[in-house]
Amino acid sequence: MSEKFARMIDHTLLKANATESDIIKLAEEAKEYSFASVCVNPAWVKTAASILKDAEDVKVCTVIGFPLGASTPEVKAFETSNAIENGATEIDMVINIGAMKSKDFDLVERDIHAVTEAAKGKALTKVIIETCLLTEEEKVKACELAVKAGADYVKTSTGFSTGGATVEDIKLMRNAVGPEIGVKASGGVRSLEDAQSMVEAGATRIGASSGVAIVNGLKSNTDY
Repeated sequence: MSEKFARMIDHTLLKANATESDIIKLAEEAKEYSFASVCVNPAWVKTAASILKDAEDVKVCTVIGFPLGASTPEVKAFETSNAIENGATEIDMVINIGAMKSKDFDLVERDIHAVTEAAKGKALTKVIIETCLLTEEEKVKACELAVKAGADYVKTSTGFSTGGATVEDIKLMRNAVGPEIGVKASGGVRSLEDAQSMVEAGATRIGASSGVAIVNGLKSNTDY
């Protein structure tokens, strides 16, 4: 088992049909393997936080504006505040992808800033740019806007669109944000080999539902 990679993994379950018992199992696995966090939908934050209340090294991460990014900045800010009240300490928000494609960069920055302000001093913020839907130029610009708006990380993907993380995108994003901002690879990271490739390219966090398989040197067939 690779403890090094365990501490970089957000152990993730975001499927719509996830049950309470699934979330409990996820959190218990996160404790057992000392993953960086569990990443769950907002409705499950309280449950995960309750299970992990004595596991200070395992954070509770949730998703905001997920998976489309198409809600307003005000709604995303409320979602963020509500999630933090319920016990979330890491926030993964989806940018307004349509605004990004429309070159409405002021809206994209305001969208991200609404979340970073709501989380300021309370939770880490990671900005999902959904790389599979952006051009190379748009990916770089989205990363620059995330940094400008005060994000702690940029993240490749939701895992619910047309593609996930690639080594090329991680390299591009690392170059765009510089050494001080985190880069999270998510979507399609299913094995230790996949995780190693992402880290070598510049990733500092891995989002995966395959965390247990990854740290045990196995390969998972899960989608996320």
